[in-house]
Amino acid sequence: MSKSKVFGSTLIIAGTTIGAGMLALPLASAGIGFSTSLLIMIVLWALMAYTALLMVELHQHADAKATLHTLAEQFLGKRGKWLASFAMMFLFYALCAAYIAGGGAQFGERITQIAAIEVSPAIATIVFTLIVAVVVTIGTSTVDKVNRVLFSVKLLAMALVLTFLAPNVTQSYLLSLPIEQGLIIAAIPVIFTSFGFHGSIPAIVNYLDGHTTSLRRAIMIGSAIPLVIYLFWQLVTLGVVSQATLMDNQGLSALIRTLGEQVHQSNLAQTIGLFADLALLTSFLGVSLGLFEFLGDSLTTSTRRPNRWVIGVVTFLPPMGFALFYPEGFIMALGYAAIALAVLAIFLPIWMVKRSRQTHQSAGYQVIGGNIALNICGLTGLIIVGAQVLITAGWLPALG
Repeated sequence: MSKSKVFGSTLIIAGTTIGAGMLALPLASAGIGFSTSLLIMIVLWALMAYTALLMVELHQHADAKATLHTLAEQFLGKRGKWLASFAMMFLFYALCAAYIAGGGAQFGERITQIAAIEVSPAIATIVFTLIVAVVVTIGTSTVDKVNRVLFSVKLLAMALVLTFLAPNVTQSYLLSLPIEQGLIIAAIPVIFTSFGFHGSIPAIVNYLDGHTTSLRRAIMIGSAIPLVIYLFWQLVTLGVVSQATLMDNQGLSALIRTLGEQVHQSNLAQTIGLFADLALLTSFLGVSLGLFEFLGDSLTTSTRRPNRWVIGVVTFLPPMGFALFYPEGFIMALGYAAIALAVLAIFLPIWMVKRSRQTHQSAGYQVIGGNIALNICGLTGLIIVGAQVLITAGWLPALG
């Protein structure tokens, strides 16, 4: 297998994982401290890497171009296909709602800074959504061109932010303990969402011609890169701002403002703001394009395909409505996305692998751990979903 293909696949997995969810990590971790959040991140990374390897095992017994829906139908029948479709749509809509809620607020502040014009949060949210909607509706080629430029600038901005913040880390801030035990469970869904990359696995399998060794290497290294970057990001955010200050300044805009105020470095606040803007925008472009194509395929019949602008309205109107009603709903929407991601990345792979192993006993590559590992993963998925349900019911503290 070409080393260039494996390297490229590794970067695709890393790039898919690192997105706007990274911005939510300090907000989710503010009340639990650095060491506790690090432990949760390592456990959830191991969980997601394991279930990704389960997908590799499944693809051995499926068509080379099989998607998640195809796999679900092959191993679980029509019920599995409908479950996968519903969870996919729920995940896309929840992520788009999170990015519009966070991006709309950022966009309004940026207009005020640049043009000195006061714009209401609602107007900023609508204009921000319309800009992205037009780019996505025009076509994938436009998204690709815009995203390449934005992603390159984002990486540069992230490197600058980490470099400027690192010398200001205070050790005592990193030793903070959880304020209350409920916050530990409440942080799990948001941190979990930051490690999602399973939607890209079918494309990677096809690109690497199903070569198991190459796929395993790409998945393990590609998923570990975000873990390392998240580690440094948590170090420079939780280590620069005290736990009390973070808890008093919840919300994405407040986090960016607070980081800029804590470090007396020229233009750092603008650099942090630029990185946050680009992280939201690149993630929003990718996810909304995925939702647009998914809805386009779902609404297409044997005789006609809906107009692209109609699909655009169906794609962007519901999440924009959420953002207008819940302008501070960035963390909330990411929490709901965790439920759908748990179905797609944990429950479905486990269910399909159990069915597959009954049919293809000892055939080809099989992920280690047997039923014990599968059951542990399933239990962890139930904890993730249960945590979000308890937050929604008001029995656990809400974050952000």
